[in-house]
Amino acid sequence: MNREVNIASPPRTIMQVYKSLPEGTLAELIDNVLYMSPSPVYKHQKVLRQLFRVICDLIVDTDQGEVMIAPFDVYLNETSNAVQPDIVVVLKANLAILNEEGHIHGVPDLLVEVPSPGNTDHDLVRKKNLYEKFGVKEYWIVDPDTKQTSVFSLQNQKYQLHFEGLSTIESKLLKQSFQF
Repeated sequence: MNREVNIASPPRTIMQVYKSLPEGTLAELIDNVLYMSPSPVYKHQKVLRQLFRVICDLIVDTDQGEVMIAPFDVYLNETSNAVQPDIVVVLKANLAILNEEGHIHGVPDLLVEVPSPGNTDHDLVRKKNLYEKFGVKEYWIVDPDTKQTSVFSLQNQKYQLHFEGLSTIESKLLKQSFQF
């Protein structure tokens, strides 16, 4: 979908710049820095589809919450941090952060990233630190080439590596293990 953005006056903040980007733009705002990326490759999308299907079976089909797939904006705060995780899970108790007419404004329960080639530090370092800082309860990183998974659980405001595996996830938050 091609959407024209009509700007009446120049943006005054980086968040205003972010919000003025055309729909579908792969961009994130982290600590007032705008990061843009190319569209994902086939392997990335294939792993993402597999994970999304399994997570939907676990969460949506059992009425435990909602699951969104990228691109979908998550405003961790309203001034300097807006991200587009590959998969976003909001459990039932936290659904108030989901605006059905818009995006997520608040901290989701679980975020999943499938790193793209040449972009691994963005997910493994920058976004992991950001999600930890904002208190995302669980963070999964899944390598699209090897299907190596790393599951981080928030304990005492710090991420602890909870699980590593191949084509397998063990979630402390969801109290569930599954393969994809």
